[in-house]
Amino acid sequence: MRKRILGLGIMVVLIILTLTGCVPGDGTHTLAKPAGLLWGIWHGWIAPITLIIGLFNKSVRVYEVVNTGWWYDFGFYMAIIGGFGSLSLQRKKSHKERKKV
Repeated sequence: MRKRILGLGIMVVLIILTLTGCVPGDGTHTLAKPAGLLWGIWHGWIAPITLIIGLFNKSVRVYEVVNTGWWYDFGFYMAIIGGFGSLSLQRKKSHKERKKV
């Protein structure tokens, strides 16, 4: 069981690292083709990873400066709050609480 969890964890980390090829500030977005709502959601989801990458690569930012404005911001903050904030607000019921119900 532990090997399965470890293997799944390693696979998730590898997938996340592979998908971070689309980090903000990498030059993908231009004034002619700015980042929109979906890119905002993506950049919000990978923000913790991008923050770490940004420590070593000065051109990588957490937030894409070349964006569509309000819609990008909405997607970015929706992903930050919904993707990570809700995880910390949830808690598992203890074994004793489950027996009472």
